[in-house]
Order: sequence, then C-alpha cells, then structure tokens
Amino acid sequence: MLSISRVASRLQWPNLRSRTFQTSLRYYSESSQPSSAVQPGEKQPTRPAQSTIHPAQNHPLARHEVQERSEAINMPFNPPGGGGGPGPGGSGGSFQFTGSPFFDATLTTLVGLGVVFVGGVAYLRWYKKNVLDKIELAFEPGYDPALEVARHYDTTHKDAALGLEDPDSVPWTEHLRRREQDRIDRMVKGEEVGHYYVLLGPKGSGKGTMIYDSMSAIKADGVAMCDAHPDLEVFRLRLGKALNYEYNEDSQTGLFQRRDPREGGAALDIERGTQTSFCVISSAQILLALNKLEKVALRCARRRHKPLVLIINNVHYFNNDEAGRNMLLQLQQRAEAWAASGIMTMIFSTDDFWPFHVMRKVASRMHVLSISDLDTREALHACTRMRANVKNKIEHHDHDQIKEAVSIVGGRLSYLNKVASSKDVLEMSNSLLEIEKAWLLSQIGLIQDCDDDVMDEQKWSSCSWLLLQEFVKMRQEQEKERDEGLQSLDQLPDLPMPSLPYVSFQYKCRQIMTRADFLEELDRVNIISIDMNHNVRPDSMLILLAARQVVETENFEEVLNSVRDRIDEIESLHRTRELTFKDVDKGDRIRLVVDKGGAELLESKAS
Repeated sequence: MLSISRVASRLQWPNLRSRTFQTSLRYYSESSQPSSAVQPGEKQPTRPAQSTIHPAQNHPLARHEVQERSEAINMPFNPPGGGGGPGPGGSGGSFQFTGSPFFDATLTTLVGLGVVFVGGVAYLRWYKKNVLDKIELAFEPGYDPALEVARHYDTTHKDAALGLEDPDSVPWTEHLRRREQDRIDRMVKGEEVGHYYVLLGPKGSGKGTMIYDSMSAIKADGVAMCDAHPDLEVFRLRLGKALNYEYNEDSQTGLFQRRDPREGGAALDIERGTQTSFCVISSAQILLALNKLEKVALRCARRRHKPLVLIINNVHYFNNDEAGRNMLLQLQQRAEAWAASGIMTMIFSTDDFWPFHVMRKVASRMHVLSISDLDTREALHACTRMRANVKNKIEHHDHDQIKEAVSIVGGRLSYLNKVASSKDVLEMSNSLLEIEKAWLLSQIGLIQDCDDDVMDEQKWSSCSWLLLQEFVKMRQEQEKERDEGLQSLDQLPDLPMPSLPYVSFQYKCRQIMTRADFLEELDRVNIISIDMNHNVRPDSMLILLAARQVVETENFEEVLNSVRDRIDEIESLHRTRELTFKDVDKGDRIRLVVDKGGAELLESKAS
C-alpha cells in the first residue's frame, strides 16, 4: 500500500481509476514500513515530476500507513450483564453479581422493573394526595373564579354608570337589602346544617346577586360555585374549574399502563374523576369529581366544624330530557347524603319550575326558598334610593315620575335598576313595555286563516292567550275593588299580581288552557311563573301590561275565536276521509250504504 500522500497523488492520475488492488484486514501503524501492493512483474507507474507534486508532500508529517495482513481479530465478547474486564469489550470497573452472565442480566432486569414499580406506586400516592389538596384549596378564602368574574368592575365603570352611560353597571344591592338576604347569608356561611336548598324565582328577581353578596362577605371561605349548562361536557368543565380539579388530565399514569380515565364515561367521571365527550360519559365523570369532593369534605369537616358549601346556579339550564333529569337526580342524591352527614350543603337556584318538580319526588331534606318580585312599597323605596344615588338629589316631580314608572315595571329588580339609572324614568319604563309587548307577540302572536303547517303553533298561542286573558280579567276586577274601597287615590295602591292555582280542587288553570302540557313551555320562555305553592302568575308586571294592551284592543275576542275555529276546521279536515269514484258517466248513480251494526251482524253470524 501507498502512503496517504502517495494515494493523494495517485488520485490525480487518470489511469489509476480502473486499477484494482488486493485487500485484506488492515491495521494502522506508525512504526511499520509500508509494504508494496504491486505484484511482482507489474510495472510501477511513473511518478509525476517533483514540480507537479502537491506542496503538502514537500513537508511530510507523521504518517499513518495502511498495511495488508491476513491476521484475524481476537477480541473478547462482553455479553449484557457480564461486567467485562478491562479491554476493548469491558467496562473496566464493573463487577459480577453471580458467576453466570445470564443470572446477572436477569437480576439487573428485575431490579430495574422494581424501581419503576416502586416509583409508579409512589407517584400514584402523591398524585391522589395532591388532587385532594388542590380541591381543598378551592374552598380556601380569597380568589374564587365565579365571584371574581361577577364582581369585576372598577371605579371607572362605576363612574361611567353614574354618568348614565352604563345603567347595568350599578348593582342594586348597594341600595337595598332584601329580607331573604339574612337567610342566604346563613346558608352560604354553612350555618344551616342538615339540609340542602333550592332558590326558586323568576329571572331577574335577585337570586344570583344575593348569593354573590353572601360570598363576598366571607371572601368565599368554604364556598364553591358553578353554573349549569345544557351540554353536560361544558358543565363537567365548569364544575372542574370551580373545584380546581382537572379530571386526571394532568396525570402521567399512562406510563404505568393505567386505563385512560376518559373511557369511564362522564357520569362516572364526576363521581370518580375522568372525562369523555358524550353526555353519558360526562355524567360518569361528574360522579368521579363528587367522590373526590366527598373525601375533601370529610377532611375539612373535622377541622372546620362546619360544612362546605357547593352552589349550582341556574339548574334550569339542564335540558328537560332523560340526560338532564338524570344529572339533576345525581346531584340531588349527593346533596341528600351530604346533608344527612353534615359535611356539605348544596344550594340550587332555578328560574323555571320543572327542576323543583323533578327534585320534589325524592326530596326528604330539601328546603325551598321562594324569591319573588318586590311589592309596590318596597319597589318604590328601592327605585327612589337608586335614583337618588344617580342624580344626588330628588325633586318633587321626580317622585311622581318614579311612582308611575314603578306602576309600569313592577317590583322586578333588574327593571328597576334600568329605570332608576336612565335619564328619563318614564321614557325608559315605556320603552321596556314596548319591547316586552313586541317580544310577547313574536312568541304567541295569533294568525288568522293560518295554514295547517302552523296549526300546532297556533294551538299553543291560542291556549296561551286564553290564560293571559283570564289574568287581565282578574287584574281589572282587582282595580275595580280598589277603586270602590279607597277613599283617596293619593297613595299608590298595592295590588298583588293576579295568580291562578296550577293544581287545585277545581283545576282552574288546566281548565282554562285545556292543555296542561303548554304550561311548562310558557314557564320556560318566561311568560308565566310558577311558585312553590303551584300558583301560576304572569312572569312580570311588564308581561301583564303588555298582555292587557293586546287583550283590550278592538276585535281581539273575534280574532281569538276565529283562530280557534280555524284550528277546529283543520283538525276536522285531518279526520275526514275523501272517497273518489272513477269512470262514472252522466246519469250513473252510486248507492252508498253505511252500516253501523256490523259488529252485531258478525256476532249473530258467529252464534
């Protein structure tokens, strides 16, 4: 073989590209001399001139020559676990556990698996403890997600509200404390032990605001709150956020061949603690979370000596189907068990009647707190306080306007807040009335000579107007009795909202509508409201006045009767069968016999 410099020079020679050399095992040496690779008798190629040699050849360095030998490599084999000795195949400093390499490899594997197993067990124990610690941290005083979002308004927004730019930014609770607030304060503080509660009342009556005020007073110490949702997967995420629980999504148990928690289902997930995307799976996952919460409640009850509080707001957002009712039943069963043991108090709030109707079937420790609108005197006092805060001064003519505005909007706190914070209270109240009237007609407007495609809709609308018409008649009778009994009209009369019994001895409300199943839909769209005593009344004073304006228009009774007659005609047409005869010439006669005694003839023939 040639040296490196010679090989480099020969690569420049074009005739060497096709020449072959005999090769064998090669060694690199610095001491041995290179042996010729040219066979005897073969002409050695002439070297190029000295001037054509690369400059690097003029100053040769220490060369590493390649020699061709036929010697075999004799190197010791170091099997796994064999702790080879010094040399090319050994580690130099390793040692053998036993005399056999096989047993050494087996022992090494078992030790590694043991370390992984012990590490996995230790991780699982730490993770479960950490989950409980995080849930307990959600009930510590300080930051609460729902409370922070509800109370996040700064002084600039408040000043803008006083400048009549954003009327809804001023909370009505700054001017009024309702009589139910003391009871709710005791419930949120955990002082009401042994029961769970349902807050039932129409939308905008102040249920959520009173709950937030109670939470703010104690800085959410021992309280967690989340809102319901029709999609159970969304509700699962909201409950997890409220409890500071991630449904094992942050777990590394997959490394230890743990089953994916999402395979358990949603109901098991809240009870057990996992996740999936279907409503059945979401219910199961909620069960998983409730199991974790129960462990935390047991631990906290020993230290705090009072129960934790979990608030589920707006449970009427659950769908009134099998999945929604099952979820509500699942939460209620936990509320019953926790109230009996005194470790947890659950509070449900709803605008609609159907959750109370569902929960009442299995309730034994449930208390219902009905939240209604303010009466006339309380509404006038609250609106005056709100208006004084906005204008800083109330004049005599303002009192008259406030009285008239209160007579229009009633005692609904959300409406009173808008009216008191507006520039013109009468203009705002009349605007709210017009909006409510337009919305009411869009929901249950009557259509004369309707097509059969909208027959079901008009049937619902006509039955609804029958009920609203009865409310208007009751209101007119109340005003007539008031006018006859009052000596002076200077004082604002305090007339209660007209109501009809939903279920009574006479079944009056059902008899008026003739379709009792329509009541639930009217309650859902906030046209009527049903209280805990099953009394049905208009949802608000605006609804009553809007219905009164429609009922007192000309020809309303005629329009209502015509729609009902049209519905009867369509239904009779659907029950009518038409017979068609073909190939009948002029002068032909068809004889049709209707025999209503066919059954008797068959019986006589059979006998």
